[in-house]
Amino acid sequence: MGQKLKIAGWLAVGALTGALATVQIQAVARNAIAPLPLEELQQLAAVFSMIKSDYVEPVDEKKLITDAISGMVTALDPHSAYYDKKAWKEFREGTSGSFVGVGIEITMEDGLVKVVSPIEDSPAAAAGLRTNDLIARIDNTAVKGLTITEAVKLMRGEPGTQVRLQILRREENRTFTVTITRARIITQSVKSKVLDGGYGWLRISQFQDRTVTDFTSKLADIAKQEPQLKGLVLDLRNDPGGLLDAAVAVSAAFLPADSDIVSTNGQLEESRYVYKANPRYYWRRTGTDPLAKLEADTKGLYKRIPIVVLVNEGSASASEIVAGALQDYKRATIMGNQTFGKGSVQTVRALGPDTGLKITTARYYTPSGKSIQAKGIVPDMLVDETPDGNLFAALSTREADLEKHLENGKEASADEIAKRDAAREAARLKLEEEQRKNPGKRLLPEYGSAEDFRLVQALNHLKGQPVVLSKTLKARDISAQ
Repeated sequence: MGQKLKIAGWLAVGALTGALATVQIQAVARNAIAPLPLEELQQLAAVFSMIKSDYVEPVDEKKLITDAISGMVTALDPHSAYYDKKAWKEFREGTSGSFVGVGIEITMEDGLVKVVSPIEDSPAAAAGLRTNDLIARIDNTAVKGLTITEAVKLMRGEPGTQVRLQILRREENRTFTVTITRARIITQSVKSKVLDGGYGWLRISQFQDRTVTDFTSKLADIAKQEPQLKGLVLDLRNDPGGLLDAAVAVSAAFLPADSDIVSTNGQLEESRYVYKANPRYYWRRTGTDPLAKLEADTKGLYKRIPIVVLVNEGSASASEIVAGALQDYKRATIMGNQTFGKGSVQTVRALGPDTGLKITTARYYTPSGKSIQAKGIVPDMLVDETPDGNLFAALSTREADLEKHLENGKEASADEIAKRDAAREAARLKLEEEQRKNPGKRLLPEYGSAEDFRLVQALNHLKGQPVVLSKTLKARDISAQ
């Protein structure tokens, strides 16, 4: 690709399930600098000087400048950002699929951190932590009242340092404390299993550096376990996105060679680009293209078998690229509910060894030329998340709900926004009621389990059996956004 934008898009998950596909280039600045508005810069210098001399307390100059840069960038749209030293490190860890911590997948329950699963061979697994354990205290800090992000920050640290966790294990009716030594954890973003009847289920929770390798390895395992594989369910629910090259590779696994997968268009010449189902666009490492090996080993199985892609309102950016490509080519049936609607591309540039800038540089489009910005992908089959309907989907915030989001045609009317707010409030009250009636109980089934209603409907479709379609789900009025 030469000096073209190097593909390394990252979908940063914010507190609102939002995400952003990005393209990463290692340049400090562009060769040409735009003309500077001197009068406005003089005002900026004057304000800086007044704050330094007149503010009630002394102000750190570097922090003042950093905050000014951050404010300038974040005022553009929800996804542009300035990364200081700490944020830059976290960003790079997020794309690599590794981090330093104790090694647990977590959620929140009753105000405490709940262990969903200890990561295999992690310090947490070695310390004996189990699924459903509740973390009540991290070192000297009570978890009650913390956000999940705040709890994660307390558990992360430097390799070799220790953290003390107070554990509540309800099934044994006891509380105990464990001291765990932090280590570098390699996360796996891909899970799979062979289901009864000769079907496969593969879930991608995030598109990371290792995703392509893990994805092809899991598909190869499925084919070995079930030589007569009849179909595949690709589960992208609540996948906030990640690396753009990984999304291109996943799409390419199921599409003919050199098919268009996604295109981008922006002000810069190099932002106008088409990514294809070709290793040139997704495999920049040494060694054999893993997709070519998979196709040879399985005799092109995954280019032929029927596929259902499961999506929901938490499926964003890179996962929407995959769903959009497979939908446009009619290669898969998309099932679930309307996706997040993150259709812009952010370029990440290093500003130095410890800081960086992420700035929106383009919109992306599906192979047929559709923009999903603020719209999302509308499934071919709208299916509820449970047999009783969609309990909490209305609580989710989508791209169109974010302040300063890029528009895509006419914006939603005040009446439409009021209806959404009313639906969100009703869902919030229902959630509180369900939590009171079922304290400590998981309110939605685990993805991939026998109780996973949407997975059951996906399998019904693959088997040619009737699918229970939603009677209440409706796509947001695309023409109004």
